Amino acid sequence: MADSKIALITGANRGIGKEILISLSNDGFTVIGTSRSQQGIDDVNNVLKSTNGSGCGVIFDVTDKNAVSTLNEKITSEYGKVSVLVNNAGITMDNLLIRMSDKEWDEVIDTNLTSIYRITKEFVKDMMKERYGRVINIGSVVGVSGNAGQTNYSSTKSALLGFTKSLAKEVASRNITVNTISPGFIDTDMTKKLKDSQKDMLVKSIPLGRMGLASELANVVGFLASDKASYITGENINVNGGLYM
Repeated sequence: MADSKIALITGANRGIGKEILISLSNDGFTVIGTSRSQQGIDDVNNVLKSTNGSGCGVIFDVTDKNAVSTLNEKITSEYGKVSVLVNNAGITMDNLLIRMSDKEWDEVIDTNLTSIYRITKEFVKDMMKERYGRVINIGSVVGVSGNAGQTNYSSTKSALLGFTKSLAKEVASRNITVNTISPGFIDTDMTKKLKDSQKDMLVKSIPLGRMGLASELANVVGFLASDKASYITGENINVNGGLYM
């Protein structure tokens, strides 16, 4: 294993990303969390301060292909090589296919899929040199089940599963694992905006009878980032309360 435990989390300022930030910081990682806004960076830094953790927030747009190498150089110069990469940042632009615009399709594909190609390509090179690494991709239940109105989003999350399996085979000989976690309905700011009637319908479809907590997902990230998961690669772990089995 690399001497330093350095983790990079994209989209780390709220929701699932924030809980992953807390979890890895508590596990002793130096954590770099990205956000597109200064407010998001302030939130990341406040979380790290509250956990007495090391690391920082960095402004970074995952769709800016010219910013990826700059991000790596910044992290390497200040902390060292990244040993754990958590590809978490993502967006939704829901619409029925027949009404979906090119912009709605292209922006979701670029943010949720193409950016993962660029970011992972950049950081896995260093992992290969170090002969150690963990790549953890945050997928979605709709990547395996599908969902009306989300052909763009579902496509990115389905593609992520193939990306994970293929890359896992490419880098396994260098002691690098690559896995995906696919959450179901998680209690975050996004789901809090739903009407009570919508929440009730969602909960009825979940065998465990409740939404998941972002911390429950973060616990799985912490497991995959640890040496306890050293023999797991190319897998998709569903964290959805039984919504999809």
